[in-house]
Parts: sequence; structure tokens; C-alpha cells
Amino acid sequence: MNDLYDRHRAVTPDWLALYYEDPIEITHGEGRHVWDADGRRYLDFFGGILTTMTAHALPEVTKAVTEQAGRIIHSSTLYLNRPMVELAERVAQLSGIPDARVFFTTSGTEANDTALLLATTYRRANTVLAMRNSYHGRSFSAVGITGNRGWSPTSLSPLQTLYVHGGVRTRGPFAHLSDAEFIAACVEDLRDLLGHTRPPAALIAEPVQGVGGFTSPPDGLYAAFRDVLQEHGILWISDEVQTGWGRTGDHFWGWQAHASSGPPDIVTFAKGIGNGTSIGGVVARAEIMNCLDANSISTFGGTQLTMAAGLANLNYLLEHDLQGNARRVGGLLIERLRAVAAQLPGVREVRGRGLMIGVELTRPGTDQADPQAATAVLEAARRDGLLIGKGGGHNTSALRIAPPLSLTVAEAEEGAAILEGALRAAY
Repeated sequence: MNDLYDRHRAVTPDWLALYYEDPIEITHGEGRHVWDADGRRYLDFFGGILTTMTAHALPEVTKAVTEQAGRIIHSSTLYLNRPMVELAERVAQLSGIPDARVFFTTSGTEANDTALLLATTYRRANTVLAMRNSYHGRSFSAVGITGNRGWSPTSLSPLQTLYVHGGVRTRGPFAHLSDAEFIAACVEDLRDLLGHTRPPAALIAEPVQGVGGFTSPPDGLYAAFRDVLQEHGILWISDEVQTGWGRTGDHFWGWQAHASSGPPDIVTFAKGIGNGTSIGGVVARAEIMNCLDANSISTFGGTQLTMAAGLANLNYLLEHDLQGNARRVGGLLIERLRAVAAQLPGVREVRGRGLMIGVELTRPGTDQADPQAATAVLEAARRDGLLIGKGGGHNTSALRIAPPLSLTVAEAEEGAAILEGALRAAY
């Protein structure tokens, strides 16, 4: 393994991060488990960064990919593509957006980049509203609207970005307010901001901030924002790269927690739909999607192989009610972790919904982030056979828990017990 690590370091950028002091090579998986090159088995509570949505080596997806690969793998969007049309029909129907059009990409980054292109072109404006503590990808434009210093390597950007309060409920100047007061204060802040600038093209927001540590506003915030945005003709883009497809349990899309004003103008998605294959995409009303006046294609977006995987994966998700499973098993897991957290001075908060759970760590007796403890817990969990993630803004440190949506109650309890041991060792 050290040989592979040395080779990795010799040919990849220094900023290409690896987890663990002694990085592992994952060689295969099955269900909710993966194995490393040394034959050690792990319970996977991170799913390739929320990408293995249903299960590792899901037979239905494996069969669909194998059969499609035996016919044709790729032809580009210059030719009619039956699997792409079939998946687009399903996504359009599930999106809730009237007269929806779907464009497939290869990643969430590219999906958000496309959404920004559409919004700025449609509105003839290059100013974008984004949330503080947000993350939207690693392209030049996506980095330019990312409100998380740890994931924004440059201040240069093709866009002017204005950052809005509200993505983090328990920190910041409005944290002490009730939910209703919090929403009202954030809306007033947005109104004040819009009074000092030319109308932006769009607000882009994650319903639950992923890289930011699985933080979220009170339900209803984005509906309240939408009322203000519509007064100025500003579009609402919901970044569902991590929250889509039922992961939050209560809803199929994260935006539905803010649904009183109807669906967003644009929805972006990726990660889980492909169950590990490279699928991203954008859904928008036809008038917005069709606003481009030049040719555009995607070489690899919508390729037959990934579309076959996405169709099989989506069918499995819906037929087995994995959204309901995320709600039930995720609810039990959150309560189990909250019971543990109540006994540990370094756990500030256990938050989330469904199988998208954040555990924020602070130095005991303070409100200061404890990144050293987060790293220690990550390492200890790995030693005991559990893989988790971490994230947070510059002043937070959170563990990220996002298993495949087919997680069983027994596996949830097993993972919680391992995580409890790792937390107790750290504190």
C-alpha cells in the first residue's frame, strides 16, 4: 500500500486530498460494506461522498451496465439516445417543475456550471446570490460562488457573488433567534442586500449544505426567500447534488421542505442517481433551458452506459421505497447519536434528516471548532471498521454520515456503536 501511496503522490497534485494517515485502497464492495486491498471489511457510512446511493454492487445496476456495455457504451448527444430520453422523462416527471427540460452532465460541478450559464443568460446579469458556508463544485465558476473558504482556492471569478445569511441555523448573528424570527431576519437581510445592488440573476442554494457539515436553515426559509426573489424576477436554483432522490427521508427533493411557493426555477442533481457512475444534470422550465442561442452538446453527459445505470438505480430506489427507509432508519440513527452526544462535552450538535447526518465537534467548554478531534474520530472509526466523512466551514468541524439508503437497522446500530467508541476515545 505504501508503494501505491508513493506513486499517488508522485503523479497527482498536492491538493488532491486523501483520508487517513495511512490511506486505504478500496477494492470492492457489496451492499453497505467495502473491502480494502488488505482484505479488511468496513461498514460504509459515506458512500463515496454520498454517491453510492442504493448499495455497492447492486445486482440490478450491475446487470443494466453489463447489458448496455455489450450493446453500445457511448455515441454522444449528436445522436438519438433511448436510455437518455427514458431517464430524462423520469427525472422531468419527478422534478415537480412544469414543462421541464433535462440536460445531463457528468458531475454536480458541471451541472451547477450549466445552471449558472442558463440563469445568467436568461436574466442578462452576471451577479449571483449564494449562501454563506456553501459549496457548489470545483469548476472556475462553481468555486466563484462557493461560500466556504476551505474549498475556494481563488477569489477570481467570472461572476459577482453576494453571500446571504441563512444556511447555518446554529451559528452566526441570528443563531439566538427562534425559527420564525431567524427566517424573518434572513429575509430582511436579503431585502436590504437587494436594495444596494442591481438585480442578480439567481440565488443558488443547497437545501442542506453538504461540504459545509450538513447544516440547514429552518424549513420554509427558501419559500420566504422565493417571495422576495420573485418581486425582482430573480431565479431560484436548488442544488440537489447531495440532497436529491430521497436522502433526507422526509422529502424526495430537499427543496420540498420549503415547498409553499412551488418548485425552484432550476434544479441541479448528480451523485446518488448514478450509484457511482458519472451522472449529473439540470432540470429547468423550457423557457429557461431553451434560452441559449448557440449550439451546445455534451460529449459524455447522457452516455448510454451511465443512463442505463441511472434508470436501473432509480427504479430500484422507487420500487423499494428507499426514501421511506432513509426516514425510518435515519431517524433511529439520529436519536441514537443524540443520546451519545448528550454525554460528551465535545459534541456540540447532532443535526440532519434522513440519512444525511452531521455531528459537530468543538473543544470542550468552548464554541470553537475541534478539527484535531474530528480527525481522531475519523481514524478511530476506520480502525474499528467504519468509514465516515468530515466537513464544515472555517469555524466548524463536523463528521458527515451518509450511508447508502438501503441501510438496515442492525447496520445503523453497528455503525452508531463504533462511532460512539471513537467519540468517547476523543473526549
